[in-house]
Amino acid sequence: MRHRKFTFKIGRTSAHVRSLLANAVCSLIKHRRITTTLVKAKQLRVLADQMMTLGKTGTLHARRQAIAKLHQVDAVRILFDELAPQYQNRNGGYTRIMKLGPRIGDAAEMAILEFVESDSIVASRASNSGIPKSEPAEPEQPAEAEQAAPEQPAAPEQPAEAEQAASEQDVVEVVSAGDDGSSETEKTEA
Repeated sequence: MRHRKFTFKIGRTSAHVRSLLANAVCSLIKHRRITTTLVKAKQLRVLADQMMTLGKTGTLHARRQAIAKLHQVDAVRILFDELAPQYQNRNGGYTRIMKLGPRIGDAAEMAILEFVESDSIVASRASNSGIPKSEPAEPEQPAEAEQAAPEQPAAPEQPAEAEQAASEQDVVEVVSAGDDGSSETEKTEA
C-alpha cells in the first residue's frame, strides 16, 4: 500500500523533473504569472515559496543556494532584488493557484500560478478601504493654491470686421457629381 506517500509523478526522470521545475519557477519569477497544468502548479508552488524564503534571507549563501537550484543567475537577481523585498513581512503563501478548467486536446486540468500582491499593495488597499466609493479618491487642492494662481485677463473682444472675416473663412465648398456627369457646387458654413 502507498498510503501517505507523496511523490510528484509525471512520467519523467528525476533530472528532467528538477530541470522542468527550475525552468518553470524562473519563468514565474520573470513574468510573475504562468499557465500550466494543475499538478505541475501545485509542485511549482512548493519550490517557488522555498526560493522566496531564500530571497528574503538575502545572504550570499542563500543566493548561491538559489542559483544551484534554479541555474539562472538573472532570475535569481530579480528574485533577490525586486520580488523578495516586497514580501518581507509575509510568512509564506507567496503564490496563488487559480483553476482554469480542462485543456482542449487532452483534458488536462489547467491552472494559473501567480505571485500574490505585495505587502505594500495590501496595506494601501486596506488604508483606502475607509473611503466611500462615491467620494473622489484624489485629495482636494488647498485654498491657498487656488488663490496663489495668477488670474489671466480675459481676451479683448474682437472688432466686428475681424469677426466677419473669421466667419468668411469657415465657408466650405462642397463639389458633388450628379448621375448624368454634371457637377454642383454648394457653399456651406462649417
